[in-house]
Amino acid sequence: MNLKELAAELHLSQTTVSRALNGYPEVSEKTRQIVLAAAQRFGYRPSPAARRLATGRAHALGVVFNAERNALMDPLFVEYLAGVAETSAKQGFDILISPSTPHDEIATYSRLASDGTVDVVILSAPLCVDPRIALLSELKFPFVVHGRPPIPAGISYLDIDNFGAFQQATSFLIQLGHRRVMLINGEEQFTFVEDRSRGAATAFAAAGLPATLLDEHFMPMTAENAYRIARPALEADARPTAILCGSILVALGVLRAAAELGLDVPRDLSIVAHDDEMPAFPADQFHPQLTTTRSSIRAAGTRIAEVALARVAGQKPGAVAEVWPVQLIVRGSTAAAPERS
Repeated sequence: MNLKELAAELHLSQTTVSRALNGYPEVSEKTRQIVLAAAQRFGYRPSPAARRLATGRAHALGVVFNAERNALMDPLFVEYLAGVAETSAKQGFDILISPSTPHDEIATYSRLASDGTVDVVILSAPLCVDPRIALLSELKFPFVVHGRPPIPAGISYLDIDNFGAFQQATSFLIQLGHRRVMLINGEEQFTFVEDRSRGAATAFAAAGLPATLLDEHFMPMTAENAYRIARPALEADARPTAILCGSILVALGVLRAAAELGLDVPRDLSIVAHDDEMPAFPADQFHPQLTTTRSSIRAAGTRIAEVALARVAGQKPGAVAEVWPVQLIVRGSTAAAPERS
């Protein structure tokens, strides 16, 4: 059934039916309920093009992902996207997921801002110098940021306290007597990586320890990359006695390296991982159970979708600037540093 047929069935004008379906205030609540009930009864759904013409909105949120890294196979991204989708669907919004590459990423954002297919863009993993933010700001297109922007003023964003999380985790290891600590971090161009690096360095400075005792590595956070870094480091005479892992996947690679070398966790090596509460890799199901800095990536997806929908509804940019605390959960993968350290 199309709009014309639905209007004829109700003996109403097509304009009235369209406005009732799209929530215009000039349509009475009684008429709106009659139209909605009939639409449900007859299985009527407006086409996206018709809805866009009637409301001036696409009723869609835009998300861009790096196709070269196959983000749809990344359990972290999938869990985050589930939170976004759950919230947007409740408000009748779809998600337009656009694949891109670093080479054409700016062109992808420019297209989303100009072709009318989305009402707002959710930008993730902000860079220390971020041309995406500069572009969308210049175009005055609504966007929100998952992560802390390099210049937060006037931008709606949600982040976790990466600085505080890694400062607390590093201080905890120092209190356990660890002095040779390795930090397997993400890639240097991201703001969250910079925050984590500063947090760990601040903990060493506060303890009066030289920064050279912190052995930091920057890389895409995969289990394989972590293994390649951890294996030779753990074979060295002056091996680290504790490793801070930027993600639960990094911890998988470190655990593999330790197991191959016959190192006991936590007797020979303590491990702390950042845990985004991924159901596929629950920290309390590892052996030993992992000490983690914990935050929920799904909850972050839920909240950033709420912030994005508020921008669509007219909320001013910069109205939301949230930084969530991160909890340190101590489990079995950490212990006092071995005596030889």
